[in-house]
Amino acid sequence: MTAPLRVALLTREYPPEVYGGAGVHVEYLSRALAPLVDVDVHCFGADRDDPLVAAAYQHWEELDGHDKHLAALRHFSADLAMVAGVDGADLVHSHTWYTNLAGHLSKLAYEIPHVLSTHSLEPLRPWKREQLGGGYELSSFAERTAILGADAVIAVSGRMRDDVLDSYPEADPDKVTVIPNGIDADQYKPDANTDVLDQLGVDLSRPIVTFVGRITRQKGFTHLLDAAAHVAPDAQLVLCAGAADTPELHDEVVAKVDALRDRRDGVWWIAEHLPRTKVTQILTHSTVFVCPSIYEPFGLVNVEAMACEAAVVGAAVGGIPEIIVEGETGHVVPFEPGDAYGSPADPEGFARDLAAAINDLVEDPRRADAWGRNGRQRVLDRFAWSTVAEQTVGLYRSLLR
Repeated sequence: MTAPLRVALLTREYPPEVYGGAGVHVEYLSRALAPLVDVDVHCFGADRDDPLVAAAYQHWEELDGHDKHLAALRHFSADLAMVAGVDGADLVHSHTWYTNLAGHLSKLAYEIPHVLSTHSLEPLRPWKREQLGGGYELSSFAERTAILGADAVIAVSGRMRDDVLDSYPEADPDKVTVIPNGIDADQYKPDANTDVLDQLGVDLSRPIVTFVGRITRQKGFTHLLDAAAHVAPDAQLVLCAGAADTPELHDEVVAKVDALRDRRDGVWWIAEHLPRTKVTQILTHSTVFVCPSIYEPFGLVNVEAMACEAAVVGAAVGGIPEIIVEGETGHVVPFEPGDAYGSPADPEGFARDLAAAINDLVEDPRRADAWGRNGRQRVLDRFAWSTVAEQTVGLYRSLLR
């Protein structure tokens, strides 16, 4: 009998330490892969009591106390320990630049295939220099080295595949394939309860416009705050936004939210990370979910909102137009990048366009409800984790023939 394929999934994030879409992706992908192959998750942080986790890794203490420029080196030190831990795997599959270097070195050390999933691309996130300083050059080095050396690169959308090949023209197009993100529609589903919204004080008789995401330039939160000045006054804003990339960005957001509250009522800013069960309830009762991202390789949060039957408004960037069906599940707002940081060429125009798309649904709640139901059906048809896992295992096996 042939031994089962042993796959090492390499990730910075894994429950309970998850702060972004890549961590959610690995959590659910690992569970969907487990019936098909032997899965060992290798992650950063504290030890986990999880049968899929083979080991968790910490950075070298000698690198503590240094400024942001050496933050990337701390991650690299955990990568080196990770390489030692994957000995015996038939294949490694890395996620984000945080572990791409570990995947590349494992490929070289053990002569096994390296599959790399791209959840974002450093050349398209120059604002990360604000957070990492010179460490941005190190994260870019790790990503570039791994992508050019990988046996297969998974892009989470067709647009992401184009971005990979545009950013790294030396990459072999035959090695870059599209496998979308997935979602567990049994967990992300409509929740008729209202206790979370009742505790916040949200008026269920008024329209609700919702944002869920980190406070980072990439997510476009400041553009939504600018758009809010033009949103119908009856609409309420529920802003689930935390973990600002920099103190400066946090202060900018505080000032914008304060100014917004001076002009209108019904503005709730929830800065703490909410559990999924609370988020799904908020999404269920939202008239519109808004994703104003200026860079979004896939846009999993849009799928989560659609699974909860929320109509969605998203910027026409990355994979978002491949998720939202214009005029059926929501609106896709045109986006033209301006400066090197990917900001809108016309920030005021982008904010007004966002507001117009939001208002179109706020002013027709019956249509918003219908589009929300259409969105859930699209999720069930296109983004099931079982389908994603089968496609992923097919790719693994093609590399081992």
